[in-house]
Amino acid sequence: MRRAAGPLLALTVALVLADSAVVTLALPDILVELDASVAQVAWVLISFNLVLGLGAVPTAAGLARADPRIFAALGIAVFAGASAWCGVAGSIDVLIAARCVQAVGGALALLGCLELMVAEWGERRGVAVWVAAGVVGTAAGPVAGGLLTEAFSWEAIFWVQVPFAALAVPAALAVRAAPVDPPDRHPPAVRPNLTLALLSAALTAALFLLVLLLVQGWSRSPATAALTVSVVPVAALAARPLARLLRPSAEVEVAVGCFLVAGGLAGLALLPSAHLGWTVAPQALVGLGLGLTMDRLTAQAMELRLPRARHAGWTIGARHLGVVVGLAILTPVFTADLRAAEVPAQEAITSLVIDAPLPVEDKIALAEGLGEELVQQQGRIPDLHRAFTTLDLDPDERRAADTLERALDSQLERAATWAFRDSFLIGAGLALVALLTVLAPRRRRP
Repeated sequence: MRRAAGPLLALTVALVLADSAVVTLALPDILVELDASVAQVAWVLISFNLVLGLGAVPTAAGLARADPRIFAALGIAVFAGASAWCGVAGSIDVLIAARCVQAVGGALALLGCLELMVAEWGERRGVAVWVAAGVVGTAAGPVAGGLLTEAFSWEAIFWVQVPFAALAVPAALAVRAAPVDPPDRHPPAVRPNLTLALLSAALTAALFLLVLLLVQGWSRSPATAALTVSVVPVAALAARPLARLLRPSAEVEVAVGCFLVAGGLAGLALLPSAHLGWTVAPQALVGLGLGLTMDRLTAQAMELRLPRARHAGWTIGARHLGVVVGLAILTPVFTADLRAAEVPAQEAITSLVIDAPLPVEDKIALAEGLGEELVQQQGRIPDLHRAFTTLDLDPDERRAADTLERALDSQLERAATWAFRDSFLIGAGLALVALLTVLAPRRRRP
């Protein structure tokens, strides 16, 4: 167990930080199965990030007076128990409450694991692995969540975490670590934490809205969406070797990363059609930007600053409160844009049905079915396929109906793409503001 302790603790860090976005691809399923609205289901993400963001710094203060082994083991156990609770949640309110408890355990686990990884591997390697595990977890979370949702169910996202966390509890207790009581020597690093928060808010558009666009707007399966958004973590992993090859300064690396994220989000806002291939290049830019910035900014905020856990708490707070700010800004914008797109979409659908080469009585039945779907799915992208399944048509009429269904789906895809445009542009704007914090001149010390 002692030999496996370090990797298990790194895996725990990745799991906790993956949880900030792991449910993204499951949100459409959660939305339907728990009969929630888009605004309610957004709180499944907001609650976890809000509690983790607000709780990280006070938790770090508590760690200074505790045994890090007990601290980490308790946090991992709470995280595992809350994950199991999420897996059996029968309502959106229960799921949100469980996510809050999960975040409390996550804050304890993240900071406790940092001290144990430093005790296990030394200061430099321990912090580096802790930071890298967080970046990998954040980038890979949506992909893992989408594949689990497609293969099993959204509940599987939470159940799969339990055995890994259960193994990490004895691993934490096996590490030889002394109680942490370092001197309080350094103030928080304001600039890198501010950039981290702004960039996290911007990345929310890519890790949250893009998934909703793929699954809800373009009616792709969670597995297809997961494979599509896998471009982001792959590009993020490729960013570090690329940076080592070009050897830019840390400031240049972060500035380029912010610019790439802004460019990628602007590209997602201007997609010419709903073909998945158009999303690859913008996602690659976002992934490269993520890989160039998140670990570098975290390292800048923590470098040689004591107490280590308190500064780690500031970076965790900055990242997750940035996600909350991003969700708070973007969610009302795209839900309002979705509602604004309903009327022109309904008018276009009506025109297509009137012009379709179908008998009048079938057009009337189809119009009634489509109307019911549009009324029942207010605030969401409707599934029009059910209206077509009730029609009794001969083979020629069926072919005409299939052509009409494809035309209606294309109309909905265009409406959804338009509805997400403003939110992606706002995300790009947040990334540019993050870039300004990097480029702003530094005050010279007297």
